Order: sequence, then C-alpha cells, then structure tokens
Amino acid sequence: MSLSRNALNTLIAGAFAVSLAGAAGSAAFAQGDAAAKDKCYGVVKAGHNDCADAAKTHSCAGHAALNGDGGDFVALPKGVCEKLVGGTVEPSDKQGSQPTDGKEG
Repeated sequence: MSLSRNALNTLIAGAFAVSLAGAAGSAAFAQGDAAAKDKCYGVVKAGHNDCADAAKTHSCAGHAALNGDGGDFVALPKGVCEKLVGGTVEPSDKQGSQPTDGKEG
C-alpha cells in the first residue's frame, strides 16, 4: 500500500505541528506562563524534571537522577503541588531514591 503525495504531506505537516506544540508547551513556563504554574519539588521521577535543579548540579530538563529529589522540580498548575504526597513549592534538602527497576522514569 503506498501513500499518495497529498496524504504523505498531510502526515508530515501534522507531525511537524505536534512537535511545535510540544516545544511551545515546555517553553511556556520559562516564557512567562509562570502565573498559571508552580515549580513543584520533591515529586519528580528520575529523568522527568523541568530545567535545572536547586543545587545547580545540572542545568537541563530530564537530568534528575533520583525519584522524589527535593531539589528537582516539575511545572504543575497552581494549587496541584500541595495536593501531592511529598510535593512542595520550595526546594528542600530531601534526598531522593534510586529508580527501583533500573530504568529512569
């Protein structure tokens, strides 16, 4: 089964649009959408953090080495963080735990 040129172009355009939407969403916190978000510390799974950690040991998203580390955050809608077990809007010295299955995330 071969795709027509029009169908192929539509698929490529759709994939491009989805990737742009994802990039815009992840950049929204840094670009001023912070009014609708909180930095939530202590609930991040290893490898799933947003931006740098509080101790400045890494500066990139996705570099959290431990589950639930108090220095790594994820951006969540305002008011959600406090409802999560271990969640706080301020960084803490709480040490996280190694992922148990040998995989990050």
